[in-house]
Amino acid sequence: MSIYLDSAIIAEAQAAKELGWVKGITTNPTLLAKSDLPVETTLKRLAQLTTGPVFYQLMSSDFDEMLAEGRAAFGIIGKQTVLKIPASLVGFQVVAALSGEISCAVTGIYSASQAAVAREGGAKYAIAYVNRATKLLGDGVALVQQMANVVAGSNTEIMAASIKSPEEAVASLQAGAQHLTLPLSMLQAITTHELSLQTIDEFAKNGRGIWVSCKL
Repeated sequence: MSIYLDSAIIAEAQAAKELGWVKGITTNPTLLAKSDLPVETTLKRLAQLTTGPVFYQLMSSDFDEMLAEGRAAFGIIGKQTVLKIPASLVGFQVVAALSGEISCAVTGIYSASQAAVAREGGAKYAIAYVNRATKLLGDGVALVQQMANVVAGSNTEIMAASIKSPEEAVASLQAGAQHLTLPLSMLQAITTHELSLQTIDEFAKNGRGIWVSCKL
């Protein structure tokens, strides 16, 4: 299992790096538009702030242009590149054409059949928008489970995106997602629980340890 930051903001990528357990960074066109830097500069800076994958989503819709854009992204990011390719007829053609040379993720999947095509095309990741699928289809976690069943035993792994709560994150993992991508606020939220904070406070008030002893 890996947990990724979903952001193109350099300060957030730096904060995620400092957490020490975030394994990579996912972006999309909307997130890149929020950066004050040019796209190429943003991608290079993000790649410097993680040793893991950096996901870039193709904007082109023509087959040849998508191939060219994907290779251009690889030229900027290098071996850390994962291309996010929208789930469409031409998108799956691009996955089949590029997956042998650049790691690919199929994004915006809303059916298990699309996950099956992602698997056949050689995609490394199949991405489900969990909360959005719940709003549009009724149960995003069930979609994750259906996708996981379809790709079981293959080299394609499920990534859950559009996660709005720690409970939704855990439910996605229990349904078969191998990866989560979360905004910084959610990365922080999944580390805390009010009872954990209460327990920490009790130890601080009533306990003793090396650091306290040294200060006495």
